Formats: sequence, C-alpha cells, structure tokens
Amino acid sequence: MLLEGKTAVITGCSRGIGKAVLNRMTAQGASAFALVRREDAAFTEHCAALSEKYGVDVRMVYADFENENAVTAAAREILKTKERIDILVNNIGVAFPQRMLAMTPMEAVKRSFQINVFSGMLFTQLISKSMMRGRRGSIVFLSSSAAFDGGANIEYSAGKAAVLGEVRRLAVELGGFGIRVNAIAPGLTDTDMGGITSEEVKAAAMSRNIMKRMGEPEEIADAAVFLASDLSRFMTGQTLRVDGGLL
Repeated sequence: MLLEGKTAVITGCSRGIGKAVLNRMTAQGASAFALVRREDAAFTEHCAALSEKYGVDVRMVYADFENENAVTAAAREILKTKERIDILVNNIGVAFPQRMLAMTPMEAVKRSFQINVFSGMLFTQLISKSMMRGRRGSIVFLSSSAAFDGGANIEYSAGKAAVLGEVRRLAVELGGFGIRVNAIAPGLTDTDMGGITSEEVKAAAMSRNIMKRMGEPEEIADAAVFLASDLSRFMTGQTLRVDGGLL
C-alpha cells in the first residue's frame, strides 16, 4: 500500500491514462479528487465502486480546462474541504489530428496550449499553495515522448516540451517546501487520444521503439504511482520516459 493515508488530486480521470492512474492510486490506498469535464453516470458508478473496493474516499470535481474560471472554481472547491493534499497528477490534455504547421490554424495552437499548458499551470499554482503549507507532497505532470522527438503536431509537441520546462522550474521553487515535481513522458499509448492517430503513424511509432508495441495506460499509471510514492523520495525535476525504448 504505497499511498495509504494519502490524498491525490488527479485531472482528466474519465478515461485513458487518467482513469488508470485513479485506479492504481486508489488500489494503493490513496483517497482522490477525480477531476472530469462533465458528470457521467458510468464514471460516477466507477468511482463509487473504487471507494467500496479499496475503502478510500473518491470525490468527483467537474471542470472544463479550456475555461480558466472553471479551473479556478474547481481548485477552490477542493481547497475549501481543508483536506491535506499529498499528490497532484496533471494529466489533462488534448491532441488534434496530425498536420503540418503550414496547415494548422493558430486558434488550434492557442486552444491546445490553453488546455495542455496554461490551465494546468494555473491549477498547479492554486493547489500547490496548499501543499506548500503542508510542506510535503509530490506533483506529477504528464508530458509526452513528442516533447523529445517531435512525433506529434507542432502545438502538441511544443506544449508538452513547455510542460518539461515547467516541471524543472517548479522543482526548484517547491523543493524547499518538501514538494517533489517530476514528469512522465509516455510514448504512443493505447487510449482514445491515441485513437486519433492514423494507422500509418502508429506503425511508424511502434517500429521506432525497442518493444515494437504501444504502451498500455496501466503501464503509465504504474510510473505515476512510483513518482507519487516514497519510493522516489530523492527524485525531483526529472522526466521518466515510459515509451518502450525510443532511442
């Protein structure tokens, strides 16, 4: 029970990597605030099942991360509970179909950065203040292998690279408060977001990694549990590449 007695805030929990992180962290004893865009009966039932199965408290919070006012409201809803926050997982993200910069509307670039960079930064700014008062905690950002190899759209690759810069700076700023900040850079993963990738691009991506396959959401979630737990207590400012061996 690596996370027993801890409370995690996890964004983008309704599916894919975020849902896998929620499943893994509750299985390891963490209670959670699960942030999703809108209410969904099936996901509500899923959270109730996790609570009953693992004896933890899973509370849903709704926020559209394209809207900064909604992000602020969600953070305030969490903070007003006065719950000690030990873990923040910034998983929320969006990706658009593959296209060249010459064919990319700047509105799409701005929307991508708003969700993938700016709103996550705002949310972290608000939640980290509570963690600073507690003088402990772990923050985990989900970046991407595209931050290193440019394997996705310009707006996605650039946004996920910006996240890595944010991680390094936050590690410097928050280290004195006992808060570690790290990132995970998954390769192509079998999620709904990965589903927008063409079969040709998927095949090319898999041919470039040593294990010759896509990652599973649970494999990324296991890395998140490691970074959130005391097993990584001397790690901060780092990026774990969970990409099947992209060399």
